[in-house]
Amino acid sequence: MQGDDAVEGKFLWHGPRMWAISAAAGALIGAGLGVALPPEVSESGGYVIAPWTIAPFVLLLLSIAVAPLVNERWWHRHYPDVSFVLGSLVAAYYLVAMRSGDGVPYGTGKILHAALEYYGFIALVGGLYVAAAGILISLRGRAGPLPNMLFLAFGAVFADVVGTTGASVLLIRPFLLANEGRIKPLHVVFFIIIVSNCGGVLTPIGDPPLYLGYLKGVPFFWELKFLWPSWVVVVGLMLAAFYVYDTLVERGVRARLGAAYVRPSILPGLRVRARPVSLVLMGLIVLAVFVDPMVERYLHVHVPAGPTIQIVLALVALWVAAPSVMAQNEFSWEPVREVAILFAGIFITMMPALSFLSAHGGSLGLSSPTAFHFATGILSAVLDNAPTYLNFLQLAVTPAEVDKASIAALIATDEGRRQLEAISTGAVFFGALTYIGNGPNFMVRAIVERTGLMMPSFFGYALRATLILGPALILHWWLLIR
Repeated sequence: MQGDDAVEGKFLWHGPRMWAISAAAGALIGAGLGVALPPEVSESGGYVIAPWTIAPFVLLLLSIAVAPLVNERWWHRHYPDVSFVLGSLVAAYYLVAMRSGDGVPYGTGKILHAALEYYGFIALVGGLYVAAAGILISLRGRAGPLPNMLFLAFGAVFADVVGTTGASVLLIRPFLLANEGRIKPLHVVFFIIIVSNCGGVLTPIGDPPLYLGYLKGVPFFWELKFLWPSWVVVVGLMLAAFYVYDTLVERGVRARLGAAYVRPSILPGLRVRARPVSLVLMGLIVLAVFVDPMVERYLHVHVPAGPTIQIVLALVALWVAAPSVMAQNEFSWEPVREVAILFAGIFITMMPALSFLSAHGGSLGLSSPTAFHFATGILSAVLDNAPTYLNFLQLAVTPAEVDKASIAALIATDEGRRQLEAISTGAVFFGALTYIGNGPNFMVRAIVERTGLMMPSFFGYALRATLILGPALILHWWLLIR
């Protein structure tokens, strides 16, 4: 044991040094490929993204999916190296091979754009995670099928107020604690589907794709007005399926405990313990998502003011949080570190995939709401759903640019409105099908595994989520999309 501790300490001490070496190695390979295999230039002067450039993104996804199954200890130690090698490879290729452009060179501009998107992503996800450490929510009484179902229903509504990320990091721990001794990995799968994804379809705050749509010109209350039937169908079916599953779990608990069995509470009681300033700071982090649109609208500059404010607020929240609350929340930096490192690689390696989709999306022949729904949904499950949403929104308004005028013209017609409904629900609902479909998914998994409950592998989760959510998605399509 002592030897293992020494090795682990040595690994942690050398971590940043090894990450730098990995990043340098990837950059050298990427620069070499940039010289040897530069992209073709189209007649319009743009770059033609070759299919092979998507390989690093595919390799990263396969590593996340397969490596923990092959050697979990190796993956836990070396996932930063994998992420940095592949990410720096793509970044160096863009910098070396794509230099032309007005003002900022094309490759540099693409990397800066991806970096700004990542900065906004990790500021929100990490900021909410840190701020949530100072807020302790607990369920009073013994958990059971009905209290759990009502708690998840509350989470689905709460997600539209504080976002799926905020709801996830605030509610996952009380959900685990309330079900201590009876919690199963499938409980968490249902939590990710309902709270971390599907519940957030009613407001731009709810899920990152819808927030991007709001920034581009979709009215703030558009989702609430037109997508509430989708929320009722999908979330309602998921809550019903969860109740059936949890009832079976409860029967097993009753049989195991026998005479010692205690009936669960009829209604869950919520108890919130936090310093008032911690609650205020959490609310301010959520409201900070509106800072950038206001700055751009009134000052006509595009700077990441909102994410920077979120990081500052999170640090203040960490400073003022009650130590006893943080201890009960078992606060650790590891979950947010894992998300930050892996998604840094994902955001960079995803650039060629999104560019290829943008360039060839027109050849997909998308015209019907069904085509938009499933194309957006399937790709949202394996790409981050926010940029995928924007790409298909661009296809919907083509040949115009995505702005307030083009979106207003799109939703002014019944067909255009139905296309936007299809894109929006596809991005949000299908994002629940994999750990990387939506940011909170991976965060919840990391938090849960810190408690000792082992979650399914990448493919194991995808299979379970598809079997659970798939029938609801098909019924939703049949009733509201086709």
